[in-house]
Amino acid sequence: MTVHFIGAGPGAADLITVRGRDRIAACPVCLYAGSLVAPEILSWCPEGARIVDTAPLDLDAIVAEIAAAHERGQDVARLHSGDLSIWSALAEQMRRLDRLDIPYTVTPGVPAFAAAAAVLRRELTLPGVAQSVVLTRTSGRASAMPERETLAAFAATGATLALHLSIHVVGDVVAQLTPFYGAACPVAVVFRATWPDERVIAGDLASIAGQVAQAGLERTALILVGPALRPEEFRESALYAPDYDRRFRPGGAVAAEGAR
Repeated sequence: MTVHFIGAGPGAADLITVRGRDRIAACPVCLYAGSLVAPEILSWCPEGARIVDTAPLDLDAIVAEIAAAHERGQDVARLHSGDLSIWSALAEQMRRLDRLDIPYTVTPGVPAFAAAAAVLRRELTLPGVAQSVVLTRTSGRASAMPERETLAAFAATGATLALHLSIHVVGDVVAQLTPFYGAACPVAVVFRATWPDERVIAGDLASIAGQVAQAGLERTALILVGPALRPEEFRESALYAPDYDRRFRPGGAVAAEGAR
């Protein structure tokens, strides 16, 4: 018996990995995060599977479901939204399973920030503009931010910021970021990326809080901030330059000179 932790992706059912889909289809038990996992994904469960929405359950109850499946010798598909590497509560579940000597695997999923960038048709790292993406959030009831992980500290780098779980305090976010990026810095808010009710609000730090308030968004939205969101001015990467010599295209400079 094995528990398969699976990142179900940001919303659209067809953004799950092939491995994730196949593992769901092979498991007689499926535990999924209610409102955050596309219902179409559950159609891949085998006929007669035990399907449990974990939204109303606490950690003890979730582990009890897994332990009961373990006693029956049944594999479990444990579905989380997005990718499991960030804000998934995966670590605490794995720690419990380690104590119970229950084996598990982890299958990654498409994260929300990547889905949002795709919706916006933007690359978040541009030569000479930004070469780092910071995935962060603001403090919430479930988890406080460590003292050193402040928006000001991240903003001082000028990196592209992807702020999760923070749309309800967008005004505070704007106040903390404006001194570093400037009021004209581009911002995009992507609500439920890749879901049928997806919405995009584009603006700048001066206007975005008002736009979000007018739209009535209070949850399930990602905030992207940084100059890479307005990509008119940036230099091209040297990677594909005709005179760039690299392992898979040796002698690039010589070839470029011969072409002149």
